[in-house]
Amino acid sequence: MPAKKKTAAKKKVSKKKTVAKKTVAKKTAAKKKVVAKKAATKKTATKKTATAKKSIPSNISQEFKQFEPYKEKKGEEYMNDAQIEHFRHILGAWKKELMQEVDRTVHHMQDEAANFPDPNDRASQESDFTMELRTRDRERKLIKKIDESIDDLDSGEYGYCEECGIEIGIRRLEARPTANLCIDCKSLSEIREKSMA
Repeated sequence: MPAKKKTAAKKKVSKKKTVAKKTVAKKTAAKKKVVAKKAATKKTATKKTATAKKSIPSNISQEFKQFEPYKEKKGEEYMNDAQIEHFRHILGAWKKELMQEVDRTVHHMQDEAANFPDPNDRASQESDFTMELRTRDRERKLIKKIDESIDDLDSGEYGYCEECGIEIGIRRLEARPTANLCIDCKSLSEIREKSMA
């Protein structure tokens, strides 16, 4: 009889240990879920504030995006004074908008730079800053193209294809004010690039 009691007692102890282990495992899993939810909430809040900052429209941005398309008159000379002034206005507004974005990024990075204790938050901030800097680098190159287009306006070469010399066209220039190739030459250039790759 005593051997049976010992075996029964051992079984009860092992059952209690198993139940205790399962309870600890459940509590740990619950804690992990709470921590993950808090981190997700933090990231969502950070992204929302970042998008809110980005979506603030500026007057110059509106001025660039909502320009009045040029109305051509019959028999009008290509790249006359009115057209040159029209494109000077578009290029100037676009450049101002990009310059404002550069300033906004600098201030944003100075304001938001923080040394987060959590490595995940630090990594998230680093990747956000990297993306912003890549975008600004692309915009810096675009500002250089805009400056070149303004120089072409001053020299009288704006609006003509660099390869064949024909008119690029008002509508194409309004769609892409820094265009320096006509549609045909641009298509050939893209075909060459694809065949080289």
